[in-house]
Amino acid sequence: MTATFPDLHMPPRLLAPGAVPADLATHHQRYGPLSHGDPEILLRTVAESGLTGRGGAGFPTYRKLVAVAEAGRRTGRAPVVVANGAEGEPASHKDKALLRLSPHLVLDGLQLAARTVGAGEAYLAVEDGATWLESVLAQRTADPLPVRVVRLPTSFLSGQAAALARYVSGGPALPTHQRPPVRERGVHRAPTLVQNVETLAHLALVARYGADWYRTAGTPTQPGSVLCTVHVPGREPRVVEAPYGLPLGRLLPLEGARAMLVGGYHGAWIPAPEAAELALDSGYLGAGVLAVLPVDRCGIAETARVLRYLALQSAGRCGPCLNGLPRIATAFRTLAAPGPQGTVRADLARWSGLVEGRGACHHPDGTVSLVRSALTTFAAEVDAHARGHCTATDHTPLLPVPEEG
Repeated sequence: MTATFPDLHMPPRLLAPGAVPADLATHHQRYGPLSHGDPEILLRTVAESGLTGRGGAGFPTYRKLVAVAEAGRRTGRAPVVVANGAEGEPASHKDKALLRLSPHLVLDGLQLAARTVGAGEAYLAVEDGATWLESVLAQRTADPLPVRVVRLPTSFLSGQAAALARYVSGGPALPTHQRPPVRERGVHRAPTLVQNVETLAHLALVARYGADWYRTAGTPTQPGSVLCTVHVPGREPRVVEAPYGLPLGRLLPLEGARAMLVGGYHGAWIPAPEAAELALDSGYLGAGVLAVLPVDRCGIAETARVLRYLALQSAGRCGPCLNGLPRIATAFRTLAAPGPQGTVRADLARWSGLVEGRGACHHPDGTVSLVRSALTTFAAEVDAHARGHCTATDHTPLLPVPEEG
């Protein structure tokens, strides 16, 4: 169960006030009508707004829209637009909360994106809530393009762009070497725009209120707001909306913390004193996950649990995932158990270098990012384990790992 913090960090833009889902009438009352104007004007507005993707990569939305539209004109095929609500990241709940509370904002953005690139088909892909979203779509009888809800299998990688395009096309939801990229050949071999649902919701607001309004939140170089899933021990995970540039210490209590996980399971561990000096930044925010690790917990043990999950979730379609990630996960479990470590640390460094940049998707790269940050941030704990001692006093699992449930 997720909810917004009672102490708002800015006037809410995306999330419905009071954590009550907005029906279509409430949505129109709250945001006003949506105008399907000139796509070229909207493209200029999006470029001026500085809107970037909220799915993890932070790619400029304007450039993505233009690339798909140009691919459609070049190939003579109408593009396909896919709203990505997969959210396979176990620690993230932001997209699910957005689709539950403000589904019509997402669907407005989907219609705008489809019109802008000249799409002939539109899909909304989700792991959960398909029946609810189909009932929401039934209210939208005036939409120019029908939208089909696609129910995805539960998987860490199901929201990866190539995997998503393959599944919507009738194949398995597994990533593969994608050449050319999905923006040129995706669903049914047509140019395809895969856009995160939060990005589409922001797009709907930019279309309504303009670039200058959008830039009233955030910083000059990173304008706008972002949804984050915040994990604090002893509390339920919460989804909050905050402007870029807000100090992380305003979002999470860092006193008495050992470290913070930023970006989710493809993110990085940061020592608490360093995290206290950071502000919200798309460069490291990734999936929008922020989790506090208390001083009484073991970061090596937590990382080992996550790495085992990531290895099990790989598609197994390339050497780095099939061989590298299981070896890395097994080696990290050795580090997590106090006692002799042998050559494990050297092995981890070597294997991380071997898998990086060589996968069919970015799954090995994201996993290596987590490994390296853990070895650096928890270096003292690794040394303590090598001496047969763990400094943690509470060994209760902290981060959600689905197969343990």
